[in-house]
Amino acid sequence: MLMPLLTEYPQLKTIREMARKKGVAIYIVGGFLRDYLLGQCKTDFDFAVERDALGLARVFARKIKGAFVLLDEERGCARVARKEGGQIYTFDFADFRAKTFKGDLSHRDFTINTLFVDLVSLTGTEEVGDVLRDPGNGLADLKNQKIRMTFAKTFEEDPLRMMRAFSLRANLGFQIEARTLTRIKKDKERIRDVSYERIRDELFKILESSRTGDVLKEMDRAGLLEKIMPQVKVMFHCKQGGYHHLDVWPHSLETVVQVDRMLKQPSLLEEKLSHSDVGQDLHKYLADPLGGNRSRKALIKLAALVHDIGKPDTRKKEKERVSFHGHERVGRDIVRCIAKLLKLSTQERHALEDMVLWHLRPGYLSDFQQPSQRAVYRYFRDAKEEAAGILLLSLADQQATRGPLTSEDDQRQHEKICLQLMQQFFIKRREKPFQRIISGDDLIKTLKLKPSPLFGKILGEVEEKQTLGEIKTKREALALAKKMAQPTR
Repeated sequence: MLMPLLTEYPQLKTIREMARKKGVAIYIVGGFLRDYLLGQCKTDFDFAVERDALGLARVFARKIKGAFVLLDEERGCARVARKEGGQIYTFDFADFRAKTFKGDLSHRDFTINTLFVDLVSLTGTEEVGDVLRDPGNGLADLKNQKIRMTFAKTFEEDPLRMMRAFSLRANLGFQIEARTLTRIKKDKERIRDVSYERIRDELFKILESSRTGDVLKEMDRAGLLEKIMPQVKVMFHCKQGGYHHLDVWPHSLETVVQVDRMLKQPSLLEEKLSHSDVGQDLHKYLADPLGGNRSRKALIKLAALVHDIGKPDTRKKEKERVSFHGHERVGRDIVRCIAKLLKLSTQERHALEDMVLWHLRPGYLSDFQQPSQRAVYRYFRDAKEEAAGILLLSLADQQATRGPLTSEDDQRQHEKICLQLMQQFFIKRREKPFQRIISGDDLIKTLKLKPSPLFGKILGEVEEKQTLGEIKTKREALALAKKMAQPTR
C-alpha cells in the first residue's frame, strides 16, 4: 500500500502551508506522479503555481536551507535543490503557462505527464490514488505504455519534447504512439532551435538507460539523430570489407546494442570476470561521473556510436580489399568537434577522444596468442584511465562484426585477451601507486642535464623498463638515462 503523500514527503506539507498562507493554487504535475504510479519513487517534483512561482521558490529554499536556482525569469521558473540522506531532491516551480490551470495542462508535452494533484486541498491522510486527477487520459496511456503528445503543436511549442519522447521511451520502455512519431518526423528540423545543453541532457538520459541502442536506431529511423549530431551523416552508405556484415553506420548502431547487451543486469561482463572484486570495481568504474551527473558508461556508449566516424575519410580500395588506415586518428579529431557541440566537460572530451583513438589496440593485442608484457604495458600507458572502457568498446565492436572473414576462433581469442586485460587493469588499480626510481631532479643533480623535452623521453623509458622488471635499482636507471642523454653520432 502506498503511504499518504504528505507523510512520505514532508517537504510537500511545507509547500502546502506556504501556498495556503499566500492564497495561491499550486498543483503537483508531470513526471513525479507518473513515476510514483509506476513504483519508481523519484525525488524530482514539478509544481504549477497560480502566480509568483519565483517568490514561492525563494521562500521555500530559505525554509529548507536549499539552493535556489533561477531557470527562466521570463516564464517564472525556478528550482530548489537540497541533499537529504544521500539523495538530491529537486523542486521545480513554474507559473501557469496559460490564464488557468486547465489551460496550463493543455500545454503539457505528453498525456502521461498531465496527471495532477491539488496540493493545497490535501489534508494529509490521502493516498495518491484518492486525489489524483486525470484530465488527459494519461492513466490509460500509462496502463497501455504509450507516449502520446497532448496536442498537434506540442513539438512546435518546445522542440526539445521530441528528444524527451525518446528519453521516456528509453527509460520507461513505452512505445511512442504512431501519430506522435509521425509528428516528430515532420517537425524534426525544429530541434535546431534548441540549445545544446538541453539536447545533451536528454541524449544522456538515453545513453544512461539499458535500451540505448534500440532507441538510437528508432531516432535514426525518425531522422532525429542526424539533426542533433550532424557529423554522423558521413557514415551513411559507407561500405566495409569482408570482416563486416554491416556498413559503417548500421555497424556503429549495432555496436551500441552490443554494449547494452553486455551491461544488462546481471552484467554478462561481470559474470565472465572470474575475479569477484574486479566485477565490483567495473560496476563502480562505469558509474563514475565524468561531467555533471553523466557517467562513464554513458560516454562509452557515445564512443561506440562514433568509434568508426573516421572511416569514410580514410576508405581506400586496394585490389579486392577495403582499408581504413588511420581512421582512428581522423575519428579522434571529429569527435573532438562533437564533444564541443554537446558542451561536454574537458574530462569527457579527453575520454571520448581516447576511446576513439585507441579502440583498435585491443584487437591488435588479440592477434597474438599471448601479447608481450611490453605491448600490454604500452596499451595501459596510452589508454590511461579509459583502458577498461576501450576494452568494453572493443568487445562490443567485435560482437557487431559478423562478416564472412570473421571466425568464431578469432572472436573467442579476442574476448579472452580483452577479459584478461580488464582484470589486470582493475587489479593494478588496487595496488600501491607506482613509484619512479628516478625523477627529473636526479637528471639535473646527478647527470647535470638541463630541463628539456628529452626528460620526458628518458623518464618514460625508465618507467617502462622498471615496470617490466628490466631495471630494479636507481644506479641502473641513471646508467640508462646517461646512455640516452649522450649525443648520437
